Amino acid sequence: MFNLDPKKMQAMMKQMGIKQEEIPASKVTIEKEDGSKIIINNPSVQKINMQGNDSFQIAGDVSEEESGIAGSFNEEDVKTVMEKTNCSKEKAKEALEKTGDLAEAILMLS
Repeated sequence: MFNLDPKKMQAMMKQMGIKQEEIPASKVTIEKEDGSKIIINNPSVQKINMQGNDSFQIAGDVSEEESGIAGSFNEEDVKTVMEKTNCSKEKAKEALEKTGDLAEAILMLS
């Protein structure tokens, strides 16, 4: 696009009142209104301040997580229900989806 050396680019941005800084991050999560999430692993995050307004530029490995109760428990919860109730993985997941709570799922299957 442009063949400017980075120092000249920084100087031009400073003249225009644009400040940019790298934000060290290991993961960025964006929670959408419908309850689903966009997860960005190994992100490169730039905070850009222009005329008093902050904006962020994020790049990285993007994945999406669907909404719903199924997203509110993890594999560790499924294993716990299976161990405590001696049930199958499918029954444990079903109980967690139905109740939405680890303790209630265990009680339901006991």
